[in-house]
Amino acid sequence: MLLGRIDMKVIVAITGASGVIYGLELIKKLKEHELFIIVTKNAKKVMKHELEDYDKEIFKLKDFGKVLDPDDMEAPIASGSFKADAMVICPCSMKTLSAIATGFADNLVSRCADVMIKEKRKLILVPRETPLSPIHIENMLKLSKIGVSVLPPCPAFYHKPKAIGDMINFVVGKILDSLGINNNLYKRWC
Repeated sequence: MLLGRIDMKVIVAITGASGVIYGLELIKKLKEHELFIIVTKNAKKVMKHELEDYDKEIFKLKDFGKVLDPDDMEAPIASGSFKADAMVICPCSMKTLSAIATGFADNLVSRCADVMIKEKRKLILVPRETPLSPIHIENMLKLSKIGVSVLPPCPAFYHKPKAIGDMINFVVGKILDSLGINNNLYKRWC
């Protein structure tokens, strides 16, 4: 259950990295908001590998928001005049992270991220799984220094997760916290 502001315009991008379940669950939890969803071609490849119900999941995305083509550089969300409140890239591949860190806006995901940075709006990157090279870490640091939130999907264990869904909810809950959306997806420390 989500609490708090329900009128946000949020862009959610899923890129070609392990952990697509985090992005899909985030989209489901943001259903009360106005969503703009981008799924890259490589993300679809990863989904086919990581999800048992790939076809069902990809088809259902349109029920949660407007699904946009990752190559549509003329989409309204590619402009700074489009008033998106936040963007989350979950998971964020290292290719996408590198493109954002260098200003290489070669698709709708990196273009929207570039817009979020230039307009000083909320941008959250949920990088793919470990390990990370020094280049990856330097790119994350570079972006963090200019105000981008880097939120690695590292579940905690103080809430005593009993199933994989509990660990997924922990990470998604932390993303919602970063968006300023109150939630009770995990048991808090206190």
